[in-house]
Amino acid sequence: MGRSTALVLAVSVTALFALASPSQAASSYGIKAVAIAASKKGAPYVYGATGPREFDCSGLTLYAFRKAGRTLPRTADAQYESTLRISSTQRTPGDLVFFPKGSTMGHVGIYAGHDKIWHAPKPGTRVRLERIWTGSVRYTRAN
Repeated sequence: MGRSTALVLAVSVTALFALASPSQAASSYGIKAVAIAASKKGAPYVYGATGPREFDCSGLTLYAFRKAGRTLPRTADAQYESTLRISSTQRTPGDLVFFPKGSTMGHVGIYAGHDKIWHAPKPGTRVRLERIWTGSVRYTRAN
């Protein structure tokens, strides 16, 4: 998927979401972050990598938001602590989705709309769009 195709996809998803819930339109930087993450589809997961060709989960979110004009800390835990908690009913494309593991955040992705995230799942995988597989998630929004 090319960068322009990813941007069109991100804008389309956001437009559909906004029609369903006009009071919760996604932020412009959130839409950009979704498009940037989408443009990295197929990039390999490498622990500790922050792009532009390889990523771990928080490295992908860090990279996408930095390119979109927002600064996030390096790790999933620090990203969770530095962002605004929101409910699942408030989520919009470009929000962060965290997957708790014990007392820490074990994984993070970027909400793409329709219960899907862009993420770098784990070693041996590549950046991809995937349906959220559990209800045990927390949502935040970058300030």
